[in-house]
Order: sequence, then C-alpha cells, then structure tokens
Amino acid sequence: MAISMSKKKSKPSKKLETKHHQFSDTLLFKILNRIPLAIFLLILIFLWSSSTTIISGKFVHVCVSSRKLNNLYCLSAGTQPNFEIPIPALNNNISTGIKEVVDIVQEVPDPIVNNGSDGEVAFAVKVVEQQLQVQRSWISNKDHVTSCDGKGIYVYDLPSKFNKDLVGQCGDMIPWTNFCKYFNNEAMGEPLVKLGKGWYHTHQYALELIFHTRALKHPCRVYNENEAKLFYVPFYGGLDILRWHFKNVSNDVKDTLGLELVKWLENKESWQKNSGKDHVFVLGKISWDFRRKNDDVSSWGTRFLELDQLQKSIKLLIERQPWHVNDIGIPHPTYFHPHLDDDIITWQLKIIRSNRTSLVSFAGAARPDAPQNIRSILINQCNNSGTNCRFLNCSSGGCDQPESVIELFMDSEFCLQPPGDSPTRKSVFDSLVSGCIPVLFDPFTAYYQYPWHLPEDHSKYSVFIEQEEVRKMKVNIIEKLKKVPLREREDMRRYIVYELLPGLVYGDSNSQLEKFQDAFSITINNLVARVNKIE
Repeated sequence: MAISMSKKKSKPSKKLETKHHQFSDTLLFKILNRIPLAIFLLILIFLWSSSTTIISGKFVHVCVSSRKLNNLYCLSAGTQPNFEIPIPALNNNISTGIKEVVDIVQEVPDPIVNNGSDGEVAFAVKVVEQQLQVQRSWISNKDHVTSCDGKGIYVYDLPSKFNKDLVGQCGDMIPWTNFCKYFNNEAMGEPLVKLGKGWYHTHQYALELIFHTRALKHPCRVYNENEAKLFYVPFYGGLDILRWHFKNVSNDVKDTLGLELVKWLENKESWQKNSGKDHVFVLGKISWDFRRKNDDVSSWGTRFLELDQLQKSIKLLIERQPWHVNDIGIPHPTYFHPHLDDDIITWQLKIIRSNRTSLVSFAGAARPDAPQNIRSILINQCNNSGTNCRFLNCSSGGCDQPESVIELFMDSEFCLQPPGDSPTRKSVFDSLVSGCIPVLFDPFTAYYQYPWHLPEDHSKYSVFIEQEEVRKMKVNIIEKLKKVPLREREDMRRYIVYELLPGLVYGDSNSQLEKFQDAFSITINNLVARVNKIE
C-alpha cells in the first residue's frame, strides 16, 4: 500500500504555527496520559514493524503492510509506488537514432511524473522502446557455448564482507523472520516435494546467491584476469539493503559497503583497463532500491547505482530503471530449478495437459491506501464473477505456501498481474512457469523489462489491458477474457510452455541442460556477446 504526496507546502505564519503546536502538544499529552504504558508500547512496536516511510525526490511514499514479513509477495518496501512512465524534459527536435537515444537516456534524470501530454508520453515510450532495441542488439546468436575461446569469465574473490558475511546475518536480517531457511541448498531453499523434482521454496530475493553459485561452476570460468572477457562482481547488494530496513541507521551506514566495494575495485588493474565497462553486477532487488535520491535518514535503500564509477558497468536486476541502458532486467527466481533436460520436458508435458477449470485467477492483496492502484477493483470483479475467477488472498497468508500459488496458476487459463509496490512481479514468472497466460496492466511490468528473456511481440504470451480503463470502470476483466478465442489461448500457452519456459527458470547449481538454455545461460551468453562489442 502506498500514498504519495508532495513535500512542498505553503509556509504558515509563525504565530499560527505556535498555536498549532501548543494545541497538538496538549491534546497529544492528554491522549497519551490515558493510555497504559504497556498498551502504548505495543502500539509503537506494531507501527514500527508494519510501516515504512520512503522519501524520494519531491514525493513522500508511505508504505504500510500488515501482511506477514515472510510473505514472498510483500517484501518490496521502499520501492516506487504508483510508478508511471517518466517523462523526460527533452527537445522534440532531438534525433531519435539508436546512438542518440542511448546518449539521451544516459543523461536523463529519474523524475516520476504523474501527468503529461499524450505527445510527451508517446515520446517517452518511444525512447524506452528504442533503448530496448539497443539491449536486444546485444543478444548472442549462439544457443550454447561450444567453445570458450575468447569467452573467459572471471569471478572476483571478494572479501567476505561483500557477500558471505551478509548471508551469515540471515537470522536477524528481518525481525521475526529467519531468512536462513531460504539460503539452504545453495540458495534454492527447502525442497517442495509435492510439486515434484526440481522444485524448491526459493525466495524472490535469492538471485544474487543463485547467480554467484552458477558463475563459480561455469565451464568458461578463468582464474587469470588476463584471459577474461567478462568480469563478474559477486556483491550481494540486495542483502546489504535488507539488513538495514528495520534498523535505525544513518544513510552513511547504508552506503558504506557499496562505497568500500567501489574503492576496492578501483585499485584493480582489470577495472582500470576499461573503466568497468566489461564488469557486471547482479543485484537481487529492483533498481530503485539502489538509487536513493534523498538524504533524509528515513529514506529507503542506498545510492549504489548512482555512484559515478558504476555508470559504465552492466547491472542485472529483477526490475530495471527505464532510463539507464546498462540496467538490464532478468527473470525473478521461480520455485523451479531443473537439473536435466528431462526435468523440463516432464514439467512441460504436465502443465500442457493440465485441466484448467478456472478461467481467471489472482494471487495478491489489495492496496486500500493507494487509491490509484487497481487491485481492489480486480478483486471485486473476481469475487463477483462466480466460478469464473478465483482469488487467493496474500494478505491473510494465502500465498505463504508456494504449492498453493502454483496449483492455482496450473488450474487457471489467465492470471491477473497488476502492479504492486513496483511495476514488476515475481508472480508473472510463476504464472508463466505454470502455463497460465499473464494479464498485464502496465507495460513496465514485463514489456520494458526483460529484453533477453521475453519476446518483443508481447501478444505471443500475454494479454494487455490498460489499467486506466480498469480504474475508470470501463472494462470488466472477466467478460473481456471470456471473449479470447479458445484457439488463441491454446496457441499462447504452447508458446509459453515450449518456447519461453526453459529460458525463464534457473537450473540448479550442477545443472546439465543440453537441449535447453535456462535464464542463467541466456544471460551469460548475452553478456559475453555484449562485452565483445565494447570498443
């Protein structure tokens, strides 16, 4: 839930301000005086544990959550609520050729603008789409690594404070939740026996650990920096952010580890050679969490990705910042981690044959304090549709068990995927891996995020409905989806299952996939292709 409001207010007179403070202080004292100390302390603890205030730029975002802290769909506090297309202040006469677009995007600030003319929005979208074309131009044409010549991958052996020590803090990273169970089995979590071979209770923020483990075992890994083309920096920046969320520390403390890492890298000849252009960081949270603009102590996140030294490096995130060409979105980790090709084939056959008794489903929670969010409308339409739609309420713990979510999606033709605390959702990938066609309402949820793993033609795998139409009650989602022809649904599902699914999951650390490229292999191959094009 999120409320956005402008910080800029008219300045009251000192006399009026004094009277206001006297009145409020007296009233507050009377109220507090009537509340027993024990009850008052309980109220304070509840408020502290269930709410966060995020101040960024010219907006104040108050995010309140009463859901369980270990709910996999709610640990995204500090993101940018009500995100809409940013409108850059650009001259319409600027050339929009590919090279010019890259230059423009790198210089544009990150304002979140909630209004703008249709022409400005169209221009902003055009810039974002052309930037994605640049990222797609880096895609490798080779399906598998047949030779490691000229493809050496160097994995830095960082001091343990940048990764291993952060994992060691899993027990008290977030109050009342022990993250350690999610880091078992090389960060895949505990096995989900009910779902079958290769299924684990994987946390949505486990990407940093999963990627690191796979990189250490890559066949093209080299141990001599002079043989390397690509340099991977295994910094667990997402865990670094999480550990400070419920602790009252200064922004200097939040930024310390990132600054120390940059200083460590700057002393390396391998970094100096190309100013970090051939270096990649994998961060398991969204880009906004690393781009804190405000220095208020209550501000969420760090300034890591705003550091000048990192602007030329490649950053892989579960949600990219649309104005930075070197921010690249890669899939959220799902619960499925195949070991062999047969694991994927077995799952493909199972979900393509699944008897989908529900037309529509939605696994999520409402945002009652965010009036612009369409979730409440979708939930009402779902609940009023009879047997056509099933709603799994995540606010009451309904999504705590992965089996419940996956089984719901396997039983559904369409899965509603509205934005939450930020545009992207792990649930999009859960639905795709379950063969459920995602229904999207914001292009930033997937279309402008994952150029290496999702096709440019989004109609092949999803249905798009403008969220403004939902907000203004111009469309009934259930009735609209009923009209999608059965043949069209089948074609989309077959494309999802046979074309997309293998490339959306991360194989286990010892995976022996031969016929398929998983999300990790696609990413690594494209990274190598990218650095080979660096001038």
